[in-house]
Parts: sequence; structure tokens; C-alpha cells
Amino acid sequence: MIIEQIFGAALILLFLADIFLTVLYARAGTGLLAPHWNRGMWALLHGIAGLLGRRRGTMLSFAGPLIVVSLIGFWAVGLSLGAALVIRPELGTAIRPSSGESPTDFVTALLVAGNSLSIVGGGDYSPHTTGTRLLFLINSLIGASVLSLVLSYLVQVYSGLRERNVLALAVDLMTDGTGDAAVMLARLMPEGEASNAASELGNLARSLAATKEAHHFYPLLFYFRFEEPLYAVSRLTFVLLDAATLIETALDSRRHGAAAAFAPAASMRRGARLLLETLDANFPTADVRSDAAAEAQRLRQSYLHATRTLRNAGIAVKADGIEAYVAARQEWEPLVRRVAPTLGYAMPEIDRRPARMETGAAY
Repeated sequence: MIIEQIFGAALILLFLADIFLTVLYARAGTGLLAPHWNRGMWALLHGIAGLLGRRRGTMLSFAGPLIVVSLIGFWAVGLSLGAALVIRPELGTAIRPSSGESPTDFVTALLVAGNSLSIVGGGDYSPHTTGTRLLFLINSLIGASVLSLVLSYLVQVYSGLRERNVLALAVDLMTDGTGDAAVMLARLMPEGEASNAASELGNLARSLAATKEAHHFYPLLFYFRFEEPLYAVSRLTFVLLDAATLIETALDSRRHGAAAAFAPAASMRRGARLLLETLDANFPTADVRSDAAAEAQRLRQSYLHATRTLRNAGIAVKADGIEAYVAARQEWEPLVRRVAPTLGYAMPEIDRRPARMETGAAY
């Protein structure tokens, strides 16, 4: 009897610690149970989505909300089970119904525990000793506190999701819907004029920093995936990293020396890397390998296409920046390649430039 109650109290403390670390401490990967539960649910939903063929993306778009609901249910069941283990030995003696006989089975204890945690009391059951009255009071306080914390946590999660989508849409609009960083730079620097580019890139860097911290504080954001690739974290970080790389390696320093030294570009590059590294470290990403020589050749073609786009917009470019560009891309692109397919996006949806190269499209 005592062992059962001790185990129940320990179970309650375990779930309260998990809620504390997930909701209040708010650091990616610090929960005791929630990270494992979320990954397990994602693996299950990912497996189901794999059976749906063309509807795979639609199924994965429900993963985030379903994982949120399942996590709340997981916490509720865990707390109820712990409270039921504490309450069951007291049924029929210290905890009795107002009339009639008192069942002492575990299902009844679970019902009484759930009612006491939901703030409405023990239903038809009431405590008759000082200890059980305190138990019901503690259960009510736990239920009220957890409910308030979870509701405020969900508000912050969806606020972070909205800000992430706003950033992704802003990046897509700046590329004119192409997902091409060279097009974004051409639009920011018409005829090589860079007076407004620094402020625009600074705004993107600040929004990116907020998005990175949101994913660090609210790991549930990892599991929100939209059918439209433009909202993918892998795509928005790819475009921003590519833009920063082009600024650092492709712009002619004699004509655009100030632009090539943009502090916001470096901040944008660092922020995008940090966001990808946070996802890579805390999300079950895939290890995707490719042929190094073929990839280097593809990146050289990408650079040539980008510089052609920039020259057509009146922006002077370096004649010898190609190898520096390839080296920079080879440093950060593997992060994108690990994150993108895990969330159900193919690389052609993230890196749109190869398709544009095939059609000869340029800004």
C-alpha cells in the first residue's frame, strides 16, 4: 500500500518535472519525457505518411497539431495515473462516496484522481481525513497550474509559428517567388545601388534571430510542417545562407565594397546556421550523402547562374569568386540536406536554381 502511494507520488513528480522543463525552463532537448514522446509520435506519423504516397505531405502537415494534442494527453494521463496510485489505497476508508458502497478498484481511483485534478473536486467522492483533504487540495492546485501553464505555452508556440511563417513569406516575396537568392539580391540592389539593402537585410537578420530563439524555447515548433515549401525552415535558411554567401564571395569589392562588408549579411549567415544546427541537434534528421565531385560541379553551375542574374541587374561581380563560393556552400549545405528530407521536402523544392538553370531563366 505504502509502496504503491510512493510510486504514485514519484510518478506525479516525474511528470511535473517534465512539464517544468518543457514549459518553464524552455530549452530544446531538456525535457525528461516530452522529447522522447514527441519523437516517437513523429516517427509514427512519419511512418503512416510514408504509406499514403502522394498524400504524404498532407499527412505530415497534421503532425504538429497532432503531436501537441498527444503531448497534452500524455501529461494528463501521467498525472492522473500517479494520483490514482496515491488515492486507491484510501478508497472506502478516507475517501468515500456520499452514499452507497465504495468500490476500491483502480478504475474508480483513476476517475476520482481525474476529477480532483480537473478542479471540480472528486465528483461523488469526498475526503474524510486531514491527509486526504490536503491531497485533494494539492491535486486541484496541480490541475489548475498545469492547465494555465499549458495554455500559455500553446499561445507562445503558435505565436512563434506565425512569426516563422511571416519570415518565410517575406523571404519568398523578396525572391519574387523564385526561391533564388541571386534574384533577391538583384531586387535589393537595382543597378548596383545598395543604399536600402543593409536595412532590409538587417530586418531579416532580426526576424531570423527571433525565429531561432523560438525554436530553442519551444521545440514543438520542430514538428510543424506545411505543404507549401516556401514555409519550410530549410528553404528560408537556404535562401538566406545563399544570399549571404553570394554577398561575401560574388560581389565586386571595388564597385560594391560596402555591400560586400554588410554586417547584416554576416549576422544572417550566422543566424541561419544556428537555426539549422538547433534543428539538426534536436530533431531526428537524416544523414544524406552525395557524390562530392558532382556536387562541386553543380555548385559551380549555380554560381555562374547567380552571377549572370546579378550582372543582368547591373551588379558587378568577381571573376574569381567561384571556388570561394563552392567552399562556403559545401560547409553549410549539408545541414540543409539533413533537415529538408526529414520534414518531407525534396531538395529541388528547397534549391530552385537547378530548375531555373535548365530553363535558362534569369532575373
